[in-house]
Formats: sequence, C-alpha cells, structure tokens
Amino acid sequence: MPLFLRKLQHAVVVRMMKLFAGMAPSTQHRVFLGSGSSRHLCEHIVRSGVTKLLVVTDKPLRELGVVDQACAALLESPVDVAYYDGVLPDPTFDQVAAGAALARSHGAQAVLAIGGGSSIDAAKIISASATSDQSPTDWVGFGKVKHPVLKLYALPTTSGTGSEATMGAVISDSSTHEKHIISGNSLLPLVAALDGDLMLGLPPHITAATGMDALTHGIEAYIGVWERGTRREDARIAVQLVFANLAPAYHEGGNMQARDSMAMAAYYAGLAINQVNVGSVHAIAHQLGGKYGIPHGLANALVLPHVLDFCHDEAQQSLAELALAIGVGSAGEDPSQLAHRFIKAVRDLRTEVGIPDHSDKLQREDFEQITAMALAEGTQYPVPRLLERDSVLAILDKIAG
Repeated sequence: MPLFLRKLQHAVVVRMMKLFAGMAPSTQHRVFLGSGSSRHLCEHIVRSGVTKLLVVTDKPLRELGVVDQACAALLESPVDVAYYDGVLPDPTFDQVAAGAALARSHGAQAVLAIGGGSSIDAAKIISASATSDQSPTDWVGFGKVKHPVLKLYALPTTSGTGSEATMGAVISDSSTHEKHIISGNSLLPLVAALDGDLMLGLPPHITAATGMDALTHGIEAYIGVWERGTRREDARIAVQLVFANLAPAYHEGGNMQARDSMAMAAYYAGLAINQVNVGSVHAIAHQLGGKYGIPHGLANALVLPHVLDFCHDEAQQSLAELALAIGVGSAGEDPSQLAHRFIKAVRDLRTEVGIPDHSDKLQREDFEQITAMALAEGTQYPVPRLLERDSVLAILDKIAG
C-alpha cells in the first residue's frame, strides 16, 4: 500500500480509537504495593467471597516455590485452589483453551495470574473464555468481549509488561505464530499486587529484558500523538524509574529498593499504554517474537533505539523532554541535541544491563514478510511517524548483525 494511503488509514484508525475510548465504560482497579503485598491481595480475594480459584502460572515458578510463596494466605484459607501451569512464553490460544477448560471443571469463580506478562495475558483470556462458548479468536481487537468474565487478579513476578495495569492481552496462533491483541475493559485485573519479594530471585538477564520492556512502554506512550488522560505523566515517571533502578536491580539482585522501584516503573508504564497503546517498536518486535521466539522484552530492546532514530525529527520535542527528565541534558539546549542524548542514553543503558545490539536468530530471507507484517500492525498505533518499508528493512539488517 502506498505511504499516502497508509497515512490516511492511520488517521482514520487514530480517530476511531479516540471515539471508542470516549464511549468505553469506566473501570475499577486497585493495587497493593510493597513487600508482603501479595499476602494482602490474597486476603482480599478471601474477603471478597471467592471459594474456588484458578491460579494461572508457569511450571518453573511452581517448581521454584514462588507460586506457593505468593499464595500463602490463600493456602491458609478455605479457598479451593486449582492450578493451571501450562503457560509458556508467548501464550497461545491452545493454552488458553486448556486453562479455560480447567477453570470450568473446577467451578472457578476467579482467576489469579502469577508470573510475567505471558501468565497475566493468558489469565485474562482464560477468565473470559471460561464463561463463554465463543472462540477467543472472535475477540481480536478492542471491546469485543461483551459478556461477564471471571473475577481477575494479578501478581506480577517480573517488572516489564505492566499487564497487571492494562486491559489488553497478546495471544499467539500456534500454527502461524502470529500475535493477536485482545483488549477490553473487562480484561483489566480488578486488583494487582506489586510485591518486590517475588522478584528477588529474578535472573539478571530476565531483569534486564523485562526492564527494557517497561522502558519501551514508557517511551512509546510519551512520544505518541494521542493526548489522553495522564499518559505523559505516567510515562515520564516510568522512564525515570527505569533509568534510576534497572542497573542496580540487574547488578544487585537482592536490592529491594531497586526491585520495588522497577515494579512501580512497569506499573506506571502499563498505566500509560493502557491509555494510549504502544507504537512502532512493538510493531516490529511482535514479529520477531512470533517468528523466532525472541523474548518480548529482548525484542523491544533490540529495536527501540533504531525506531527512536527513525522518528527523531517528529518526536524531537518529546525525546528532548525525556532527556531532561533523566538528567542527560540542560534546559535551553537544542532540542535535537537533547533528543540524540536521550537515544544514546537508551543505548548505554541497554549495554549496561548486558543486552546485545543484534541477534543471530534473524534470517534475511524473512525480512520482507516481517516488514509487511510490521507495517500493517504499525498503522494501528498512534505513532509520531509511520514505519516505512525501507526503514524497517534497514533496522532488521542492523539488528541481524
């Protein structure tokens, strides 16, 4: 499709996003913070009258004892707890179906997600699937889940996706590996807990990748063209928290202050993208995850500085503001210079936490297909500059090494 037609399509999409957002009902959401907050969340679930609960998680977290640690207050209560631990990175519709079947057979009244973004995203669609005969593939898009869902709670064990603060979920097709976004107000967890205790054992490479995911969310929400709610304030706070705390959390895994602050960073970034969505980094990174199985945070980290270079002119003022926010420039300096300083700071942080600037998994024969899919997805986001074919190909070439 010619660029001028894609720009026209993009303008229509952004206008429709604003229209539908204005028509959406208000949502209820609360969060418990700090060490021990997982217990407070579990006690809240008990007080709410839930007697049968499905925990959605992954096998490694169960084997490490993290799930039992998070669920301690539930296990001490009369609540009948069942576990679905079949979630894998980039959860699929098949995994959702298995979890929903267990929820129905158990008679679950609520779902508690424990884990990273994959577990939380899967739990969202399981909570909707358990109360419907529809296929979740029918819900791809925004606002198509119109029926009541099971009560949904979230305990993130990584500081990255911010899915505990969003109404969206990313689910993959196991056949095509294509990622699909399902979003709606009923998929926002009722209550979440940000408990740094659950993140103390996170390996450095996962700390790094998930932290860069949170940074990507904050930056994309801040530089986007949809002015809505508190997105800029939430995004700025997220970016500041990541720059101040990701390196300490990476180098000192037991640094409780850094862990708590990174949990807040991911949450603020989640609040921001929940208002205005993500951007072109995700449009490319989603394809890398689907095609090669590259973890989402790592894929974002690979792509992020290149996309910022690409939209430097259009996002210059916003990037300059972020440079000032993290202290890599002074007021009164040329905005273009400040923007470049911020992009350099992103690259430097990525290096500081051990993330490479390329991946050997990329295959050049796939670039045309990846580019086409990225261009199509990117049109759906309120970005300052639409991706272009040659630019995406150039980005892919650079990160292929």
